[in-house]
Amino acid sequence: MKQLTCEMCGSTDLMKQDGVFVCQSCGTKYSVEEAKKMMVEGTVDVTGSTVKVDTSGELANLYQIARRAKDDNNGENAAKYYDMVLMKDPTSWEASFYVVYFKAMECKIAQIQSAGISVANCIDTVLKLIKDNVSSKDEQKAAYTEVANRVMVISGMLFNGAKNHYDGIDIQIRSNYTQEWINNGFAAMQCVYTLGDNLDLLFGTDTEANQLSASAWKQGVAWHQSLMGNLVDKDGNRNVVNGYVSKIEKYDSTYTAPQENTGGCYIATAVYGSYDCPQVWTLRRFRDYTLAETWYGRTFIRTYYAIIPTLVKWFGHTEWFKKMWKGRLDRMVANLNAEGVEDTPYVDQEW
Repeated sequence: MKQLTCEMCGSTDLMKQDGVFVCQSCGTKYSVEEAKKMMVEGTVDVTGSTVKVDTSGELANLYQIARRAKDDNNGENAAKYYDMVLMKDPTSWEASFYVVYFKAMECKIAQIQSAGISVANCIDTVLKLIKDNVSSKDEQKAAYTEVANRVMVISGMLFNGAKNHYDGIDIQIRSNYTQEWINNGFAAMQCVYTLGDNLDLLFGTDTEANQLSASAWKQGVAWHQSLMGNLVDKDGNRNVVNGYVSKIEKYDSTYTAPQENTGGCYIATAVYGSYDCPQVWTLRRFRDYTLAETWYGRTFIRTYYAIIPTLVKWFGHTEWFKKMWKGRLDRMVANLNAEGVEDTPYVDQEW
């Protein structure tokens, strides 16, 4: 409803007198029915017994203002006006997406997980709205491409923001925030996995959608692999990654998944055959809680990670390399266990 305004002089000072509304500025009188029609926004058609209100002009204006704010990267106004569009046009894929998108763009570090979840949760609805309400195939492609590009942008912003925050935490207390980093990273990762899945489900016959799905899945796999060293259930997560690798290969037969970030202990992993075994758990604790306590220990760790991965890549599969290191590592692990270093499952600090 809008404010009652005199159509003759524009005054808003109207009072009800003797059953009619009278403009106090010019004296024009309006019946109750006329006043009601004047208070309804839009064009009113009173033909017959039905009153129809045409708000298309107002809706077009809201779209124009919302899109201008979007193009200006004014997230606050874009979210505000797209929300108003959505109230008047609930089938709008554009408003349904950008209300969530711009609110997520304004999130703080502590809100990264919830922002990522909200973006991931809206993707299914938005793509279905495109499928059901956009009739032209070309317009459908333009719409889902726009959504896909924006999801890649916001998920990248969330993931990198979370990683930069985690990397900036002092190494002495960083392990206290590892689960927060995992939660934030997974929320961003789920955005791109969900995007690829729903594009493939709803538009799987379109070559353009296939390419966008593959790109989204590739980004998800890369982030997933980078988080792997921090995860307890590595086997379960590897199964998820392998499932997405298979999906990618449907559309890109040349694809090779990036190597997972195991968190280090390259020599011990080569010797014992697993990153997750009692001996390596012991050594990882020694690295994080003994070596990392001193500046020279941290220097050794970083030097180790700069040099050793290449040596293990070249020689880690050979028997002579494993024999050369196994005895030394066995003795070291036994000594550490005797000193009280645990050999139970362990989640790394990040290096």
